[in-house]
Amino acid sequence: MTTAQEALERLREGNQRFTSGVRSVETLASPMRLAELAEGQQPFAIIVGCSDSRVPVETVFDQGLGDLFVVRVAGNIVMPSQLASVEFAVEMFGSRLVVVLGHSSCGAIKATIDQLRAPGEYPSEALKTLIEHIEPGIRPLLDSEHAADPDMLIHQSMRANVQSAVDHLRQDSPILTRHAVQSGLQIVGAEYSLETGKVTFLDV
Repeated sequence: MTTAQEALERLREGNQRFTSGVRSVETLASPMRLAELAEGQQPFAIIVGCSDSRVPVETVFDQGLGDLFVVRVAGNIVMPSQLASVEFAVEMFGSRLVVVLGHSSCGAIKATIDQLRAPGEYPSEALKTLIEHIEPGIRPLLDSEHAADPDMLIHQSMRANVQSAVDHLRQDSPILTRHAVQSGLQIVGAEYSLETGKVTFLDV
């Protein structure tokens, strides 16, 4: 069983390969690997990431089929379905690391800031739910020193949104709390730079 620290190191090493332009041959799907995965999976980490097409999780961490259990949703938020997916992976596969991965220039974050500054009609109830879920974590930043700098405001809001999701996972799931105590489960935040391809882990 891969520990949380071992999983973190694998992700760091994989991202280093990605930013260096090197792809591991181990991530390529061989017939033997496909046959093995048809029998089951044992992902070493769980990633809650954004749906943005520029952040394909397996690619930026240079991992292959079956290595990561990935939950993607606009704004990398944690609502009941995302929480259930994380709980499922922890319970079923024994993954000991959960990473909430935000990214620079996130459209969901920008849309939420725009709505907070100039409230208007939502295009749909679904989008309203998404934005309202992000709002509480970033609303205080509109009255901070970051508010005058649009780029800094989006960046700090992205980080605050990641932290909100991390806090939710850490505090609101009896299953995850039990595994943190009994099995060494760790839940951490990270940010991906669209400009450099580098992933920075925020609280480890």
